[in-house]
Amino acid sequence: MSADRQDWPAGVDRLILPETDSTMAEGARRAAAFTAPIWICALAQTAGRGRRGRAWAMPAGNFAASLVMRPAGPPAQAALRSFVAALALRDALVAVTGRAEVFTLKWPNDVLLNGGKLAGILLESSGAAGRVDALVIGIGVNLAATPDTTLLEAGALAPVSLLGETGITITPEDFLTLLAQHFARWEAQFTTHGFGPIRSAWLQNAARIGQNITARMMRDEITGTFVEIDTQGQLVLETPKGRQTIAAADIFF
Repeated sequence: MSADRQDWPAGVDRLILPETDSTMAEGARRAAAFTAPIWICALAQTAGRGRRGRAWAMPAGNFAASLVMRPAGPPAQAALRSFVAALALRDALVAVTGRAEVFTLKWPNDVLLNGGKLAGILLESSGAAGRVDALVIGIGVNLAATPDTTLLEAGALAPVSLLGETGITITPEDFLTLLAQHFARWEAQFTTHGFGPIRSAWLQNAARIGQNITARMMRDEITGTFVEIDTQGQLVLETPKGRQTIAAADIFF
């Protein structure tokens, strides 16, 4: 499938690299030189990473890109762009496949296909206390192949690929065009109307809402019914001890 490059959003730059260590690291290194938002896409990564420093493997044909931007507002507001990115990523995947029902969003930063992990999102920022000078939003998608499953944490969702589940092929460059287009649309929603519409749209596509899930933190673990995310993007669980609000955790089904 080919995306029309004329649909690339105005005011946003693009850089395609044959190879880099990671697009997150590349974005951080180059952030000071950019004035406009820019997507950095690499066709190969030698040291990709996910949340909490975990390695992110990238078989050939998969997608790795980071958006570098200078958002207005405090760090807590910048962090909500993980939900903006999730919605944009889901919409791009629906545009590729024409199948909305097979994609769900797993808090805090994954996109699932047929219940398996297809994509992940990672945010990193820099700046003095109370402000964000640069925000890097990294996105990895298993377009063509799944990584080695022997490195999975116990209980983690098995990875799936777009090709393996749907038979559809799309190049990383064409997928980037779709993703950038949908991100620009959701970003405009966020900056104009705030987190409310983003939160509502995310919850409409949330995985396992109303069901029991387990939130695993560094030193604790909480199991309860997934009720919602609050206005700060935190996970809300109903547990035998009452409602628990969780700012950061790994989620297990």
